[in-house]
Amino acid sequence: MKVRLLTASDAEEYWKLRLEALMFSPEAFASSYEDAVKRKNAIEQVKENFKAEGSYTFGAFTDDVMIGMVTLVQESYKKMSHKANIFAMYVTSRSRGQGTGKALMHAAISKANEIEGVEKLNLTVVSSNDKAKKLYERLGFTAYGTETRALQVDGVFYNEDHMELFV
Repeated sequence: MKVRLLTASDAEEYWKLRLEALMFSPEAFASSYEDAVKRKNAIEQVKENFKAEGSYTFGAFTDDVMIGMVTLVQESYKKMSHKANIFAMYVTSRSRGQGTGKALMHAAISKANEIEGVEKLNLTVVSSNDKAKKLYERLGFTAYGTETRALQVDGVFYNEDHMELFV
């Protein structure tokens, strides 16, 4: 497995994996599959996101096939620029339990450590996703609060835990 920063040439493969994530893990993301497939010029938007200052998306690959992804975004406001957020973490079901998520998170944390002024990483995780929470805890993240009924998917509410890591 190889983890690397994604570029515009990865946009189409990323988008396919993003749609898979939204379809098979709808409770894990604020975006919905239904909203995502309606986006106009989605691939072009992804390419622009990959070029955005302070935004870094990593992909995990096995045999040149993307099997996971994670995005790190530094806050843009001056008063909040000491923080960055982890978004869109996903690993295909067939690749879970093999260290892919850990490798992706290591890449994001390492990048955060390189960004001048970033002192803290934030993420949210569905409260019932024990495997993800345990991974984040092993990496040093601690929970600092829970938002009840943070997401609603098909009439079911999901709580989200807020976690932080000081880098």
